[in-house]
Amino acid sequence: MVNQNLYPSREKLVQFLVDALTVPWPESTHRRVWSRVTFPGKATAVAGMRRVGKTTFLHQMRQARHADGIARERLPYLNFEDERLAGFRAEDFSIFVEEYYRRFPQLRGNETVIWCFDEIQVVAGWERFVRRLLDTEKVEIFVSGSSSALLSKEIATALRGRCWEVDLFPFSFEEYLRHHGIALPDRIDLVSARQRSALEGALRDYLVTGGFPEAQGIDSATRYRLLSDYVDLAMLRDVVERYNVRNIASLRWLVRHLLGNPGGLFSVEKFHAALKSQGLAISRDTLHQLLRHLEDCFLVRLTWVETASERRRMVNPRKAYPIDPGLIPVFNRSGKANLGHALETVVRIELERRNMQVSYVRTSDGFEVDFLARTPEGEESLLQVAADLGDDVTREREIRALQSAAREHPRASLHLITLAPETAGPIPQGIQVHNAALWLLAPWLL
Repeated sequence: MVNQNLYPSREKLVQFLVDALTVPWPESTHRRVWSRVTFPGKATAVAGMRRVGKTTFLHQMRQARHADGIARERLPYLNFEDERLAGFRAEDFSIFVEEYYRRFPQLRGNETVIWCFDEIQVVAGWERFVRRLLDTEKVEIFVSGSSSALLSKEIATALRGRCWEVDLFPFSFEEYLRHHGIALPDRIDLVSARQRSALEGALRDYLVTGGFPEAQGIDSATRYRLLSDYVDLAMLRDVVERYNVRNIASLRWLVRHLLGNPGGLFSVEKFHAALKSQGLAISRDTLHQLLRHLEDCFLVRLTWVETASERRRMVNPRKAYPIDPGLIPVFNRSGKANLGHALETVVRIELERRNMQVSYVRTSDGFEVDFLARTPEGEESLLQVAADLGDDVTREREIRALQSAAREHPRASLHLITLAPETAGPIPQGIQVHNAALWLLAPWLL
């Protein structure tokens, strides 16, 4: 016999619904999403690494809709990790829906109700309910959940084409500025010297601190521990538990290497040999699988070489970047701050945030360009990232690499992004030099 005491009573569910419609909006920094947030007839799935602010984003979306004139009662929000919903079953969803329309009968079939289901993966069979609600009621639906049980590709499978994914990242530089109350320029082309210096100083801080919301405004030791805990949680919950990974030692080596060497060329063959030399037995196929798992849970972003040949793409090393620059000093064993690698990481994530396809270029004459960014419309940009261009050798290398890649990608615009543009000196015509702080605030500079 099923113990009914394990499940929330109807009265508790009704009270929870009432509370969900009246709880005050939480205060938070507004998140900016570059992609379309909704698509008619589809549920919106908010995806991203743990602790980037998916729950906060749902509340901000509700608050924005309310500001646009949608009544509060049309914006129900349910968090299934609330202890009051312990034992909630898929069949209990109907209680929420029917009780909701019993209280607001005038809305049924007449007005769109925007349902937000947070941590919905807790409820087995949730996907059948969401599909039914989409098919039978006039609704918009937002879902989010921990990536250990709700990876984006599985949301799409569960909802059978009824899903629209929105990726959420840690704070961008723009969001970082707003979070810390630093004024944004009204016009990028009319920034005073004083404001530019303030932005440049903030960027250097951002390159060290990163953009995880909870990591803001705390001391370095606490931040390192917090971010290390984030990584451990992603490894253990989103990879080890989810995929039954047994070789945890090799996984930890892999994660430390990727996060501590941002933008470095990564070869499975070489890393496999390095692990073998340390007495760690793991197959190459398993390493490939672990890389995919780490990207699925948003811990790293992989960048492939630009090529039309699938074989060349597979045999060339990949570049791996952490999802946030704040993770770099936690895992960089050198003890030296490397603003260049942090800046390259920020540019890589920013390009993805702006919905660009991103690869790196290795030219036929041996030069390498950090990024080839391609818009959905097919416009191309070649980007080199350098903290400082004051060294003649560094500056010449970056320029020659761009010029070499331009011969193979003649339609691409050429860009140098740096923390100190005043150190660039004379630059050949056709190459645009950008102040990194201003470039990160100006999406049209591509």
